[in-house]
Amino acid sequence: MKKPTGDPPRNEGRAYRLDDFSFVSFSDLELFPASQAEGWYQSASSTEELSAPPPIWLANTRTAKSLPNGYRSPPSVRHEAIMGHDLHGLSDSEVPLGALNHEPKEPTEEGDYLTGFKLWLMLVSLIFSIFLIALDLTIVATSIPAITNQFHGLEDQAWYSAIYLMTSGGFQSTWGKMYQYFPLKIGFLSAMAVFEIGSLICGVAPSSASFIVGRTIAGIGAAGVSSGAYTICAYISDPKKRAAHTGILGAVFGIGSILGPLLGGVFSTESTWRWCFYINLPIGVLPIPREAPLKEKMLQLDPLGTGILMGAIITYLMAVHYGGQIDPWSSARVVGLLVASIVLFIIFAFVELWQDERAMIIPRLFAKRDIGVALFYTLFQGGALFAMVYYLPLYFQAIRGTDAVISGVHNLPFIIAAMASALAAGMFISNTGLATPVMVGGSAIATLGCGLCHLFDLDTGTGVWVGIQIVVGLGLGCAFQVPIMVGQVSVDVSDIAAATAMILCFQTVGGAIWVSASQSIFVNRMLIAVPHFAPGVDPAQVVNTGAGELREAFGPDQIAGVLTAYLAGIRAAYVLSCAVVGTSLLIGVFLPWKRLDTDALKEAGGAAA
Repeated sequence: MKKPTGDPPRNEGRAYRLDDFSFVSFSDLELFPASQAEGWYQSASSTEELSAPPPIWLANTRTAKSLPNGYRSPPSVRHEAIMGHDLHGLSDSEVPLGALNHEPKEPTEEGDYLTGFKLWLMLVSLIFSIFLIALDLTIVATSIPAITNQFHGLEDQAWYSAIYLMTSGGFQSTWGKMYQYFPLKIGFLSAMAVFEIGSLICGVAPSSASFIVGRTIAGIGAAGVSSGAYTICAYISDPKKRAAHTGILGAVFGIGSILGPLLGGVFSTESTWRWCFYINLPIGVLPIPREAPLKEKMLQLDPLGTGILMGAIITYLMAVHYGGQIDPWSSARVVGLLVASIVLFIIFAFVELWQDERAMIIPRLFAKRDIGVALFYTLFQGGALFAMVYYLPLYFQAIRGTDAVISGVHNLPFIIAAMASALAAGMFISNTGLATPVMVGGSAIATLGCGLCHLFDLDTGTGVWVGIQIVVGLGLGCAFQVPIMVGQVSVDVSDIAAATAMILCFQTVGGAIWVSASQSIFVNRMLIAVPHFAPGVDPAQVVNTGAGELREAFGPDQIAGVLTAYLAGIRAAYVLSCAVVGTSLLIGVFLPWKRLDTDALKEAGGAAA
C-alpha cells in the first residue's frame, strides 16, 4: 500500500483505507471538521481546535463502494503508528485482535531513507550478518569428523547440525513478531548477542554436551539475525531499490551456505575446528542498525506454540538418538519419546488454530493451497538438501581418507551445480512465472542423483563421483528457493513476511528432522554391518571412533571391513535422502499448474534467503 503523495501540514488529518474499512486519522487530535483535498482531509479552519475526537471516524466501505477520486490507499499500520493512538471507529464487522500488522514505522518521505555512504555502510553490516548466519548453517559439515575426533565418538554427531537447524527454524516467527512490536535496533542487537554467545560457547566447548548447548543458543540468535536483516533492509531502502538490496542479501546467504563446508575444512585442517565459531566474534560486532521509531508495547510471540514445537522436535531427536544405538527401538524410553513427540505435534497444531492471527503458523495462510503445498514441499526437499550437505563430506573423509580441505574441494561439483541451478531457476521463474515445473523437475533430478549416490564405493572413480554430485546439486539447488517465491506471490503484501517466515521455519525444521534421521539410519546400519564385514571388531568401538581416526584406530587386517561397514551406513543415509526428496516430488505435483505473477515476483525481489 502506498502513502498519499505529499505530507500534510501539521494541522491536517489523514484519510486512509485498510481492507474493508476507510477511516480518517487525526494524529494531533485537532482541527475538526475536515474537508477532502487531494487525498487528504484538511481542516476547515486553521484556528479551530478539536476538544474531543468525533465519535465515529471509521466507516465500513462494504456499504460505500465508490470512493472520491482523490482517495488513496494508505500505508499499513506498520507505516503509520495509529493503532491505539488516534484511531477511533465503529464497524459492522469485528476486527480480531492481532489481525492487524504492527511493524516498525517506515520512513514517510523519500528523503527519510538512507542514501549514499550511510546506506552502503548499513548494507555491508547486514551482509556480514547474513554471511555469518549462512556460514554457520553448513560450516560444521566438513568439521564434524574433526569434532568427533576431539570428543571421541559419533553418538552426538546428529545433534551438532540438527539442534542448530531446529532452533533457527523454530524461532523464525518469534523473532519476526518481536520486530513488529519492539524497536528494530534493540531486537537486532539482542539477536546478534545471542548468536555471539552461542558461537563463543561452541568455540570453547570442552565437551560434546556443551558444544550442543552452544549450537542451540546460536541457532536461536541466528533466527533473529536473518529475519532482522531483511526487515532492516526494507526499512532503510527506497522502495525502488529495495528489491535489489534484498536480492543482494539473498545472494550472500547462498554464497555463505555454499562456502561453509569449504571454510570449515580449511579451519579444521590448517588450524582447529574451533575457528569455525571464533570467526563469528569479530565480524558479529559490526552491525549497528538504525533504531526504529515505533515502539509498540504489546508482544505477540506465541511463546506457547514455540515451546510446544521445541518440545516436539527435541523428544523426536532424543528418540532417534537413543533408538538402536543406546536402547532397542522397542524399549520403553524410545517408544515413549516417539509417542510424546507425536502428541506434542498434535497439540501444537491445535494451539496454532486457537492462537489464530497470533500463531507462528497462521491458520488462514496455512489453509491456502499454494502455501500449504510449499510448506510441506520444503519440509522434505530442504531436509534432503541439508542431509546431503552433511553426508557427502563424510564419505570423502571417512571412506576416501581425505582431510577436511580436500573434502571441501571434492564437494565443489555439488556446490557449484547447486548455486548455478538456483540462479538459473530464479531467473527462469521471474521471467516466465512457471514455478511448478521447476519444483517437480528439480525433485525428480534430485531423486535420481541421491539414488545414484548408492554407487559410491571404496574406490569410486573421480568421473563418477563428480558426475553424481553435479546431478544432485542441479536437482536440489534449482528447487530450494522456489517455495519461498511461491509463498511471496500467493499472499497479500501485508502477509509476505509471515508467509516467508513460515516457509523458512518448515525448511530448517525439516533439515533438523531429516539430518537426525539420517544419522540414526547411518549408525544403525553400520552397527548391523560391522559384524558381517569386520568380524571380531566391536561395533561400539567403531561408533565411538571419530570419522577421521578410523585408519589409526584399526589395524590393516580390520580397516577394510570397518570402512565397508561405514560405507553401508553412509549409503543408507543416501537412500533416506532419495526417499525424502522423492516425497517432495509427489507433494510438488499438487501445486497449481499456473503462472505466477512475475511483477509480484520482481517486487518481492528475493526477500527471503
